[in-house]
Amino acid sequence: MKKLIVGLILLNSNVLATELQFQFKSPSFNGMGYSAHVLTIENLEATRRQKLAEDKKAEAIKAASDAKNTNLAKFLNNLESRIYATLSQKIAEELFKDNGATSGAFDISGNNVAWSSDGSQITLRITDPGGSVTEVTVPYGSLAW
Repeated sequence: MKKLIVGLILLNSNVLATELQFQFKSPSFNGMGYSAHVLTIENLEATRRQKLAEDKKAEAIKAASDAKNTNLAKFLNNLESRIYATLSQKIAEELFKDNGATSGAFDISGNNVAWSSDGSQITLRITDPGGSVTEVTVPYGSLAW
């Protein structure tokens, strides 16, 4: 009895069907919206390349910063500063001491420093390895030490 009812229902129902048609969904194959598809892909690729370049640059900056912040780098920087401070103090003492010398010259790291004194001022002439000359005049006759 149940089979008969099921059979009658199937016979009385309207069956609607259409022909199956295959259609590509990708714009690369069907051509619809292809230019927008290509632009989207290009934009994604360009954004990724830019992010990779920025990440590489940030990594290089961090590595340089980390190299400067090591204990050894801090120690060497401090030592260099103290050596230059002591050296500049000794040079100033030699320039201002009363030993009768009115001129002289010395080299520091390839820079030639020539000095002369006329009793009221000292003139420093600094020549760098490239040949560029800097001249500095320091008055000291009226200074009390």
